[in-house]
Amino acid sequence: MLFNSTIYLIFLPLVFACYWLMRTRRGQNLVLLLGSMVFYGWWSLPYLGLMTGTCLANYLISRQMEGGCHRKAWLTGAVLLNFGVLGLFKYFNFFAENLSVVLQAFGMRADMPTLELVLPIGISFYTFQLTAYMVDCYRGQLRPTRSLLDFLTFIMFFPQLVAGPIERGSQLLCQIERERRFSYPEGVTGLRLILVGLFKKMVIADNCSVPVDAIFDHPGGFSAPVLLMGAILFTLQIYGDFSGYCDIAKGSAHLMGIRLSVNFDRPYFSRSMMEFWRRWHVTLQSWFRDYVYIPLGGSRVGFFHTQLNIFIVFLLSGLWHGAAWTFVLWGCYHGLLYIPSRLMARRRKGRGDDFADRGFSLNLELCRLRTFMLFCLGQVIFRCQSIGDVGVYLGSMLDVRTFSQLTLPPSATLAAVGLLASVLLLAAERLTLRKDYVTSGFDSMPKWARRSLYVLLVLVILAFGGDNSAFIYFQF
Repeated sequence: MLFNSTIYLIFLPLVFACYWLMRTRRGQNLVLLLGSMVFYGWWSLPYLGLMTGTCLANYLISRQMEGGCHRKAWLTGAVLLNFGVLGLFKYFNFFAENLSVVLQAFGMRADMPTLELVLPIGISFYTFQLTAYMVDCYRGQLRPTRSLLDFLTFIMFFPQLVAGPIERGSQLLCQIERERRFSYPEGVTGLRLILVGLFKKMVIADNCSVPVDAIFDHPGGFSAPVLLMGAILFTLQIYGDFSGYCDIAKGSAHLMGIRLSVNFDRPYFSRSMMEFWRRWHVTLQSWFRDYVYIPLGGSRVGFFHTQLNIFIVFLLSGLWHGAAWTFVLWGCYHGLLYIPSRLMARRRKGRGDDFADRGFSLNLELCRLRTFMLFCLGQVIFRCQSIGDVGVYLGSMLDVRTFSQLTLPPSATLAAVGLLASVLLLAAERLTLRKDYVTSGFDSMPKWARRSLYVLLVLVILAFGGDNSAFIYFQF
């Protein structure tokens, strides 16, 4: 079920009404769990069974860990189960095909078997959430819940089930276990977030997607300016798509009296790649920090070992996004950018590492532009289907001989709509660097202006909203 579909606009009010008709926390959680099962099962009933079975196994293991006997063995079993299922569906064919290529390079014939499996939506997200819960219970940072209902509701909570944010038990489970009462201001904030999220997805992302698809499908057939425009459009598309999803997820949760974690914090205004990765997909970066980087030794080890740990995190982050060499290359690219950015920030003693806005400065704005363009370059690697396509795209984009060929990209009207909408959105974010424009930004407006803006956003979505396409991060 897609957030930007008609069925979700029917589903959400029904869940909302049934949810608040319940007078007990247990009844509310039961509605959330049943609603989550319908939400996920709408896409695939067999994979709903797979997710439910994995959750039940983790719940039983967490109860065994609470007993104090063989806790490390139980944790190891849970981690192997979670990543075994993820590896089977997401990485088995990738490694089998590459192993076959390696063996053939050594003169050995190897026809490795592959599996005809469809990747379950959201498996990377709920696998990480389950694993974080198990590790936190093992470390004693979280008390395992004894309620199966609360546990399943925590993992399968439909707003963030298929594309995050990746929640921790200390953030979401504690809210699931508490009594909740309806709050009108929370409801208003939720509706605002949903409206802004739909604008990002349907007006920005969907209008950018058509020219982006046309350009990236045939990178050798366009001039350098068009290819540069394609890279920028995709960078705007993926932000509108993913941050739009997160806004709708947060808004839907707000309607239920639950707050989800912030996943984006105006990343395109970052002054360095180090700052960027503290603002982009925040919950994924914090997951890798707490469950990969720190266990590897973090920054407590020697200088070169620390840089290696950082590089490993980015390499795994790239592989998390997809079983393809383009994602591995994308992770390596950002690791190589992040390490010098971190070293320079340390030399400046934190001057370039805080988020405070110091007003207009040409040097500051140039740093932001540099960071944005470096990310755009990385997104070419992210979007291309193969390493060969990456080479063709970048080679053609950097070919100065074609810079005079100012041909318009395909679907230029859609590109213009997406660009204009992106500029308006980024301008709103830029003007409210010190506050959240969705909450305090709206509240600071006069009532008539606020209501007029609501109507305008709805009209723009209806007039320029693209088709009900799936969110990009569903494939991860």
